Amino acid sequence: MAYSLGLTLYNLANRAAVASKADRPARPTGLLVWLHAPGPDSLAQITGLAARLEEDHGLNILLTSPTEPKTRHPGVIWQPPPEDTPADARAVLDHWKPDLMAFAEGELRPALLHEAHERRIPVALVDARRPALMRGREGWWPGLMRGLLGSFSAVLAIDHTAATALRRAGADPKIVEITGRMEYPSALLRCNEAERTALAAQLATRPVWFAAALPENEEDMVIAAHGSAMKLAHRLLLILSPQDASRIPALAARIEANEGWITASRSQEQEPTPDVQVLIVDPDGEYGLWYRLAPITYIGGGMGAAGISRDPMEAAALGSAIIHGPRGGQYGAALGRLASASATSLVTDTRNLAATVGELLSPDRSASLAQAAWVVESDGAEATAKTVTALCKLLDASK
Repeated sequence: MAYSLGLTLYNLANRAAVASKADRPARPTGLLVWLHAPGPDSLAQITGLAARLEEDHGLNILLTSPTEPKTRHPGVIWQPPPEDTPADARAVLDHWKPDLMAFAEGELRPALLHEAHERRIPVALVDARRPALMRGREGWWPGLMRGLLGSFSAVLAIDHTAATALRRAGADPKIVEITGRMEYPSALLRCNEAERTALAAQLATRPVWFAAALPENEEDMVIAAHGSAMKLAHRLLLILSPQDASRIPALAARIEANEGWITASRSQEQEPTPDVQVLIVDPDGEYGLWYRLAPITYIGGGMGAAGISRDPMEAAALGSAIIHGPRGGQYGAALGRLASASATSLVTDTRNLAATVGELLSPDRSASLAQAAWVVESDGAEATAKTVTALCKLLDASK
């Protein structure tokens, strides 16, 4: 009774919502699983889960999220999520006819979940942290959350705290399973191995650090930090990748004029000979090469409002110790995971950066940081495998 009242009040309160106008492609034939990531904290994990289900099990995948993932498997269909109204819920379920639905984090969309339950579509919570109504629809609706949680077929929680919160909010204890946090998949960036070998031989025992995707407002800071670090290691090489390729000529000229250093430009096929202090490289490629060659990487952008502009897990996967500014931007969730494992170094100014680079010039220290980051990057594979197994069991049971 309370659930029906809460759902009615919720639908009435949101009846003015504008219907979504997504251009929906035709539904593919065969079984279809609908995966939903409510925000950036779960998008990478859900994208990875989608690829696993599509590649390993031949399932059609619909992935919904407020923003389109930067990379996804070609067989995965992306759509923005529908408005949570009864009319939109009916329309989207009529079109896609999913055989299974899985929601991440713990987001509850009452109109959609109710309609799915009425149609006997199994629904799971995956990578679940805490239950909450969808963003922008929070409020007190009698019995609504408890009733919605009671309609799930499986609840896969990231830890004991999450499992307890979900049970207390109304999830059936019999279907709550602690699977852990799913893996954060990042593309293992490739490089030309012959070129890597040749450059590694050329650099020999020179210490190297990499400033990746560096915005203009952080160039002076990195240059000053390099100057300080060279007092500790006079043969230190900085590989610098500016965000804007058009700045390379002026940047090289400024460094040579102001600092008296010798620079080399990758775009002009110049080599990092022993007398070169800064190698300036193009921003639109070869990150896999530089992460492999540099045991230390400063990821640019963290000093500005937009936050870092490269996925830190790319460097983590390739064994480069990570330094970054205080703002994570779109990669805040990834940085949070790394920081919680003490797997990155946070800097706030030039002095911080210079001291950190100097500290990480010790091979033991940079290797320790890189190892911690690699563990975080590779963690969660077991949780993802458990999630895949649970979803496949639900599909088999629903046939």
